[in-house]
Amino acid sequence: MNFKDKVVLVTGGASGIGLCTAQGLAELGADVLLADINAEAGEKAAADIRSHGGKAQFFKVDLTDAASIKSLKEQVLASRGRLDVLANVAGWGHIQPFVENDDAFVNKVMALNLRGPIELLRAFFPVLIEQKGGKVVMVSSDAGRVGSLGESVYSAAKGGVIAFTKALAREGARYNINVNCVCPGPTDTPLLRSEPEKFLEAFVKAIPMRRFGKPSEVADAIIFMASNRADYITGQVLSVNGGIAMVG
Repeated sequence: MNFKDKVVLVTGGASGIGLCTAQGLAELGADVLLADINAEAGEKAAADIRSHGGKAQFFKVDLTDAASIKSLKEQVLASRGRLDVLANVAGWGHIQPFVENDDAFVNKVMALNLRGPIELLRAFFPVLIEQKGGKVVMVSSDAGRVGSLGESVYSAAKGGVIAFTKALAREGARYNINVNCVCPGPTDTPLLRSEPEKFLEAFVKAIPMRRFGKPSEVADAIIFMASNRADYITGQVLSVNGGIAMVG
């Protein structure tokens, strides 16, 4: 796979799966634009990529704010003039019984995991159409495919991302735009490690491979979907989960 001179935007690029995706793409020659709400971590991540000979720049974005997304689009086009790949990796969730979800929690989960990606594509999809080509990789979750105990609203939002991916793939195909989705299972990220130990132990027991996924393993799937190796793949969903869910 060769991403030489490709302009790639990665949301959630300051940590976890997003950071591994950005690093992997930079190693393959991409000009990586990391977008995240955490400016300190994002700037550090971009600087680290540059120190290893890669191309990277950080842009701050709040995916719950349409104005911030619009500003991101303007900055990307002003600095690069185009976009070849959009990897929407950012997301957020927390294990909590549905009956305990208050309005603020529900709104945050829906804003970060569904409305944010929709607004992001409202901003950038016209750019890809005008260019007559590009790759979009959405990151959902196996929770969106099979449901997850204690993550009812998160599952709903991530299921929406999967449906959004498929519908957008149909609209983009005539413009040579591929839209695919990667669904991680439990992955060893800072977000997962913030959950209580009893939940983590239960997760591991439920995984046939008896371990959490590595962020780099999910990043590999995202990078594949973003590459020329996936030119004839669109509207598809790929789980990276150690076998915890086996969906036909």
